[in-house]
Amino acid sequence: MTISKMSWRPQYRSSKFRNVYGKVASREHCFDGIPITKNVHDNHFCAVNVKFLAIVTESAGGGSFLVIPLEQTGRIEPNYPKVCGHQGNVLDIKWNPFVENIIASCSEDTSVRIWEIPDGGLKRNMVEAVLELYGHSRRVGLLEWHPTTNNILFSAGYDYKVLIWNLDIGEPVKMIDCHSDVILCMSFNTDGSLLSTTCKDKKLRVIEPRSGKVLQEANCKNHRVNRVVFLGNMKRLLTTGVSRWNTRQIALWDQEDLSMPLKEEEIDGLSGLLFPFYDADTHMLYLAGKGDGNIRYYEISTEKPYLTYLMEFRSPAPQKGLGVMPKHGLDVSACEVFRFYKLITLKGLIEPISMIVPRRSETYQEDIYPMTAGTEPALTPDEWLSGTNRDPILMSLKEGYKKTSKVVFKAPVREKKSIVVNGIDLLENVPPRTENELLRMFFRQQDEIRRLKGELSQKDIKIRQLQLELKNLRNSPKNNEL
Repeated sequence: MTISKMSWRPQYRSSKFRNVYGKVASREHCFDGIPITKNVHDNHFCAVNVKFLAIVTESAGGGSFLVIPLEQTGRIEPNYPKVCGHQGNVLDIKWNPFVENIIASCSEDTSVRIWEIPDGGLKRNMVEAVLELYGHSRRVGLLEWHPTTNNILFSAGYDYKVLIWNLDIGEPVKMIDCHSDVILCMSFNTDGSLLSTTCKDKKLRVIEPRSGKVLQEANCKNHRVNRVVFLGNMKRLLTTGVSRWNTRQIALWDQEDLSMPLKEEEIDGLSGLLFPFYDADTHMLYLAGKGDGNIRYYEISTEKPYLTYLMEFRSPAPQKGLGVMPKHGLDVSACEVFRFYKLITLKGLIEPISMIVPRRSETYQEDIYPMTAGTEPALTPDEWLSGTNRDPILMSLKEGYKKTSKVVFKAPVREKKSIVVNGIDLLENVPPRTENELLRMFFRQQDEIRRLKGELSQKDIKIRQLQLELKNLRNSPKNNEL
């Protein structure tokens, strides 16, 4: 009698990330005593890199944020110096991916500013930005650095426009003007040749950023989109939003066909926004709810079912926002694959949470740390603007991955003048809508008047000097002899 062997298949997908767990830093490795902003704008209010942690703070009269060296954990003094040059609330902050001391901020005062933080952090309040960028006519809510090009910054304002700034010249060089309402989120694909946006007009768009051309558009009536993230090079997008039954849900899309989502999945019935984070190296997606303490994580693949739920990190403390450490700042010896910095408003606390793959071996784990986007830009602004696309320059996290970037930031010297992009003067003829906008416009005009008065007095001095020189020439003995 022959016994046929039954093939045994496990019910779950074998995954090296199945047991990833979240580990909260001990109290002495947290940052305590921070007056985190109470602003209800749906941003993270936090940015982190291998040197510094930056947090938007609650402040009277204007907007400010703290920049703390990462090793300076523990309690932060109430009089700790701040970056406080903005005249309105700061709405977003982002570190330059290639120059670790450069951070961009945007504010309700309609400006985008670039700050250079000294090594070791601030010793006194910083008021002077290395660059002040004016081009939006309303408050500016979002910032994104280009992922492969040095000194290209995208800003999205409440004037429904996305401006592309070339910081080599300190000017906006392109304007994307296809949105009919407030832009909620911007995300780039790996080489930065495509930009995806979500908007209050309930549309998801894939845009060619240099031309501003909309390549794909989805009308999200049933899935009201909030956030979008490109899934690396998979040619997929993932959005978080709200279903028609007001439950939180995620949707997976093919970037070349947004007519229908590939997959929709209900998450829960809570009301806070879902922030998505994607790690292209491990193909892991993290979903963190604003106002709750949960972080769910999934593995993403190109084959069905596309999304595999792995586990959930739970905490009773609600998060207001989350900063994410760049890959080259992780502790590879502890098999750390992701690190969040969680803002807990009620406690004035920033809590690092490490996502760890449990491994016994002490050696470097090649399979969970593939080559990753490094700290060197692949393109100059001119190359990218002329149409070149290039993948990020990769680095290994194995040897000497703490090496610092050689790129330095040099602020351009600029004359203040009207800003014309796509044939439109961005700063002209926009009446203020609110009292705040009126005040900001007043302050900006006061600055302009002061600058013009200074220029005028300089020119007066120059005229007087020239008149004197002319007089001296006329009265010189040589002229009299003639």
